[in-house]
Amino acid sequence: MGMDGGGGGGGGGGKLPYSYAGVGHSDGKLVKSFSRVEPRKFGMGLVAGFLLVTCAYFSTAKFDAIHIAMMSPISKDAAGIGSLVSGAADTSNSKQKLDLGVQDRNVLSKEGSKAEVLEKDDGNTSPSGTDSGRNAPLEETFVGDSGDGGGVGASSTAANPTAVGGRGEVPAKDDDATTAAVLPPVSSEEAGNSTQESGVLEDEELQVQEEIAKPSSKKTNGSSAAAIPASGGNGGSTSVVHSDPAVLPAPVQQIPPTTKEVKAVADQQIPAVPEVKQADSATPAREWKPLCDLTSNRRIDWCELDGDVRVLGANGSVTLVAPPGADERTFREESWRIKPYPRKADPNAMHKIRVLTVQSVSSGEPPACTERHDVPALVFSDRGYSGNYFHAYTDVILPLFLTARQYAGEVMLLVTDFQMWWIGKYLPVFKSISNYEPVDLDNDPRVRCFRHVQVGLTNHDDFSIDPRRAPNGYSMLDFTKFMRATYGLPRDVAWPAGNATAPSSKPRLLLIARARTRRFVNTEEIVRGAEKVGFEVVVSEGEHEVAPFAELANTCDAIMGVHGAGLTNMVFLPTGGVVIQVVPLGGLEFVASYFRGPSRDMGHRYLEYRITPEESTLIDQFPRDHVIFTDPEGVKSKGWESLKGAYLDKQDVRLDMKRFRPTLKKAISHLRKAKAV
Repeated sequence: MGMDGGGGGGGGGGKLPYSYAGVGHSDGKLVKSFSRVEPRKFGMGLVAGFLLVTCAYFSTAKFDAIHIAMMSPISKDAAGIGSLVSGAADTSNSKQKLDLGVQDRNVLSKEGSKAEVLEKDDGNTSPSGTDSGRNAPLEETFVGDSGDGGGVGASSTAANPTAVGGRGEVPAKDDDATTAAVLPPVSSEEAGNSTQESGVLEDEELQVQEEIAKPSSKKTNGSSAAAIPASGGNGGSTSVVHSDPAVLPAPVQQIPPTTKEVKAVADQQIPAVPEVKQADSATPAREWKPLCDLTSNRRIDWCELDGDVRVLGANGSVTLVAPPGADERTFREESWRIKPYPRKADPNAMHKIRVLTVQSVSSGEPPACTERHDVPALVFSDRGYSGNYFHAYTDVILPLFLTARQYAGEVMLLVTDFQMWWIGKYLPVFKSISNYEPVDLDNDPRVRCFRHVQVGLTNHDDFSIDPRRAPNGYSMLDFTKFMRATYGLPRDVAWPAGNATAPSSKPRLLLIARARTRRFVNTEEIVRGAEKVGFEVVVSEGEHEVAPFAELANTCDAIMGVHGAGLTNMVFLPTGGVVIQVVPLGGLEFVASYFRGPSRDMGHRYLEYRITPEESTLIDQFPRDHVIFTDPEGVKSKGWESLKGAYLDKQDVRLDMKRFRPTLKKAISHLRKAKAV
């Protein structure tokens, strides 16, 4: 073969001597010119012949050369790659080598293209886990130390190329660990490419090398993330590591090796990189978002801070410190003034609330931490209208449940405008919400440092939860279960299921008696009427202590009262009970909504009774043609104080029992239907 190649390689140089001999010595000038040129052309022929011999040699021996040079064991799982070593001399095996080489190049080419697409997507080149959303639920997903492809787990593979073939491999898309686990099924077009002549194959090799070179060049230019995420259908991700082709043996530049061959070379020539450095750089920083939201909620301004957060209660500041290397995209200096109480449109409620400064800083010396906490913190005020029983629930207790319950006790409560008597009154709630004592923030000289702080509690509406926006889908039904558990109340279901020990007993009606305004002036008549329809009636005004009244309410199956804070105790009523709200005169249907919707959301039957002028004690104070009767809207249009003075502070109720009796019958009928079911 070498001789044939040498003769062919000589070309015209091999034929000139015979032509010279045929002509004779008659043309000496021509002979002289030919004899002068021939040695150089003959040398060129020899060189060309040598090149052809070399190419012919490597065409049969290059696969053996590759595997001999690498000296790495090949597993049987690598799609039959072991046959490349044992069958190098077999022509059928040689063709199999070519086919596998093309498939490997297709795999690497596809992954290279995927890397380009992901690098263009917000600049993210590696998985980073999920970010916590705002006001929503404060799920902070911390990136774990390890994992099967997400977060730091993915970047650890990039940091240590020796992990290829373990968790870093591209997983098969089905459960069968066959050839597809390493080499995905080729299409008919790819299969055709694997049998093309060597000239076309070389063009494909160049394309594969270019694709491999792209991520490596990006890496050289400063990107330390070599992992390429491939999102799975379940939200997980995997990574593929491409080694720098510059460190591979020369033959590999022509035919890219399989994934496990890359592992062998990486083991021998690429030193391990510390995983921690790669893990830090592989997690892309979040885009900056404003610390506080003053517009999306009509009830409260609130802020959410993640990172190095330092709370100094003595000067009322909550400070987010810039991380090292922060830029304009990931960090900005801001300063906000926040009153963390959910009545921002009501100056009467807000004027006593302390202003807190919420800020982010990147320069200067931030206050040094005196205490570090591994749990998140919630900052809120307990002042405002919280002295009112209803407002205590709707402005603080319910928002606190909505915001903090998801942490299962592992959250700190930092209370500004701290009122010891108020905290003491609702201490069981605070103990159920947090495993830590509430902090009097205004008098706390320490600098407390957290990774997550929310200033202002999550708030949806008055005495209401929207499950679509609540963490874990919390509802008012969940809130009532929480309150019953907090005070250790035994009855979760109304009569008769809740009276298993005495199934023949009557359902109990709690009649709330008010001491000052909006009182029932004919209480005894109301009790007799309720007993006639089948209720056992309990009359109570309530006490300062929550627990005794909560226990009483839980023994009842229905609760009844004139619109007022006392109806808030329906949170302790067993599920399936009845709430009867008596609405005073004066167009107060809009304030009745404070209990109308929430009672239904708690799983109770709601009944509303609106009194007539004759049932109001205002008829004893004003003539029947007075504006207080004829124009309630005009009175209301003058403002809340006008409405409150006319209809809430000066009015008591004298129920017409003949007119009210059908309402009582509906209540008892509802409970009896539950018994029949």
